[in-house]
Amino acid sequence: MKRRKFINNLSITSVGLLSANSLFAHNYNFQKNRFKLKYAPHLGMFTNSGGKDPIDQLSFMADQGFMAFEDNRMKGRSISTQNQMSAIMEKRNIEMGVFVAHDIYWQKPNLASGNLELRNEFLRHIKESIEVAKRVNAKWMTVVPGFVDLRKKMSYQTANVIESLKQASDILEPHGLVMVLEPLNFRDHPGLFLSESPQAYQICKAVNSSSCKILFDIYHQQIQEGNLIPNIEASWNEIGYFQIGDNPGRNEPTTGEINYKNIFKYIHSKGFNGILGMEHGNSQPNKEGEQAVIDAYLEVDSF
Repeated sequence: MKRRKFINNLSITSVGLLSANSLFAHNYNFQKNRFKLKYAPHLGMFTNSGGKDPIDQLSFMADQGFMAFEDNRMKGRSISTQNQMSAIMEKRNIEMGVFVAHDIYWQKPNLASGNLELRNEFLRHIKESIEVAKRVNAKWMTVVPGFVDLRKKMSYQTANVIESLKQASDILEPHGLVMVLEPLNFRDHPGLFLSESPQAYQICKAVNSSSCKILFDIYHQQIQEGNLIPNIEASWNEIGYFQIGDNPGRNEPTTGEINYKNIFKYIHSKGFNGILGMEHGNSQPNKEGEQAVIDAYLEVDSF
């Protein structure tokens, strides 16, 4: 599933009335499982078990032992919805993960082009995201530098992207916020500027800011480059966030070829205290499929 379609699908089951009574409908001391790492589900992953109301879904996630949550579409939700989701996350000790900070240019160059109008648009979106981050207690926001500029040499494009990210970092640093750059694989997203972890590492080193780090999406990098643990190790000092999905299928761990138990064991051994976003689908439908997702994470977390 392509990322832009995946992001669009996340909102289908996340719309619903946010019942005020939902805040009081759960036993806040109940937690079924204990995970070693902060795996972060998204809205729509547990609608059959937790209900369509986002507040009920968040409470269900907490009941299962998940300590984090991510929402690509958080920026587009109403302020009222953001406030209600923030309240339940604070009450249930759920840490907010990433949301998408800006409009992503899937089919034409923006940051790589060096176009000042497009750069200023990006910087405006970054400024707008600060209030969203504060409202929902988020630290991380996703940035995708957009499409490659076929009329420019790659080195010029890289310089253009670095300059945009330096200016964005200057905006974010005073607030303690971090944009995480996500390389996306060539198969699902042909033609994008950023595709590999060494490339993201080079850019983050050049930006040289605590507000510019890598979002290492294990699904994308398995397709793009493989060699996962060595590439995580090589990029470690610039990685701020992980996302998860097995391959093929982009569903929960244990449904594909990636040895997630070994990868999570390695990440845990490095002392990682950040979030690992569950940016994938469910391999099976209904409640049984949702329980299969939970069981899969219990399995790969048992190291």
